Amino acid sequence: MPKRRSATGEKETVGHSVNKVVESVVEEATTLLAAEPPSKKWQNWWIRTITTLIMIALFFLILASGYIWAIIMVMIITVLVYREVIQIAYLSAKGNMRWFKSMSWYYLITTEYFLYGESIIYYFKEIVMVDAFLLPFATHHRFISFVLYVIGFVFFVMNLKKGLYRQQMSQFGWTHMAIFLIVFQAHFIVDNILEGLIWFVLPAALVVCNDIFAYICGFFWGRNQLLLLSPKKTVEGFVGGWICTMIFGLLWTTLLMRFNYMICPVKDLSLSAWSNIECEPVNPVFVSIPWKLPTMWIALGKALLNKEFTHIWIAPIQLHALVMSCFASLIAPFGGFFASGVKRAFNIKDFGDTIPGHGGLTDRMDCQFLMGLFAFMYYQSFIKMHHISVGTILALVINNLSSKEQLELLERLQTYLVNQDQLHSQIENVISRAQNLISGTT
Repeated sequence: MPKRRSATGEKETVGHSVNKVVESVVEEATTLLAAEPPSKKWQNWWIRTITTLIMIALFFLILASGYIWAIIMVMIITVLVYREVIQIAYLSAKGNMRWFKSMSWYYLITTEYFLYGESIIYYFKEIVMVDAFLLPFATHHRFISFVLYVIGFVFFVMNLKKGLYRQQMSQFGWTHMAIFLIVFQAHFIVDNILEGLIWFVLPAALVVCNDIFAYICGFFWGRNQLLLLSPKKTVEGFVGGWICTMIFGLLWTTLLMRFNYMICPVKDLSLSAWSNIECEPVNPVFVSIPWKLPTMWIALGKALLNKEFTHIWIAPIQLHALVMSCFASLIAPFGGFFASGVKRAFNIKDFGDTIPGHGGLTDRMDCQFLMGLFAFMYYQSFIKMHHISVGTILALVINNLSSKEQLELLERLQTYLVNQDQLHSQIENVISRAQNLISGTT
């Protein structure tokens, strides 16, 4: 005999069908920006414009205040975005999860400790590796981080409650997804700052530029919907944003590469835009070099301008900026489309109401995290100059030698510098004091 459906099963099926119909009607009823009533459209325009200008002004003010403030800004934004995402999951569970918020924040702190500890050890070896207090933490950093994570994991398992297993496992997975997609990617943005402020400012500005011009092009000319997942996005806005971002990327890079504050790797976190910053040698990516023009272009220039231009001076960074512009326009928006999918899954309009006309911080940062990760990977693969630093030698060699071996190395280094005519009396005094110090410890 055929099985009968239970009343509950029939209700769930009917409810599911109704939800699908409602979603379909909402998608069909979505009005594109260009077709909205003028009063509503222009009201939203002015709200978004004013808040955008305020955010841009604050962004540049923080950047000019110093490297440390730029890093703090990224960390604060990370925490606030993480809070918005976790809050959605908590509200969807209707507050029935035991220790869910506490565990989410514990995992955030543990992850931040691990990630930023790694960055501090890597970029500031010269400081960390010679400090008696910090050295044990640096040496065992990864093990300490692992122990902290395991403590949280054990606590989670011990608090599993009968009847809530599925919901608790779901929230556990949601927390780890938020950590991976938000905290990990934001950490790479901080690494970009430490490599040179331009590797943070350029990608961030490209995303903002693309977002602005995609909105403008969609506002005036958008007629064809791009995808149902984000119904306000149009093909005209997508293509227009790409073209404008390519032009902006070339011009913006040409401006940024002129300032040492932007291109120099960070050595002192206390410096600001008003500090006298110099770095040698400058990465050759910022040095303009001649590029020979095609014969057809030379002939065209001669015909139009009555002058013969055989070469054009371009810095490699300007070409790299075009690649980043393409990613910011064509790939990074999919971070926003993913966020739109999350909002539809939880049936919400925005992640929050922090920014008038924009929604929550997550609604503004959904593309930035993906762009920051791309900028880090691209920089490490194609641009960064790899060399051995004093910190690397301290970490890999000096700290693994005994006191006697360190003294022997110091004596041999002194002999080498004397033979190379590079040792001055001031350096001799420093080495002499170091020898006495090491001898005293032995």
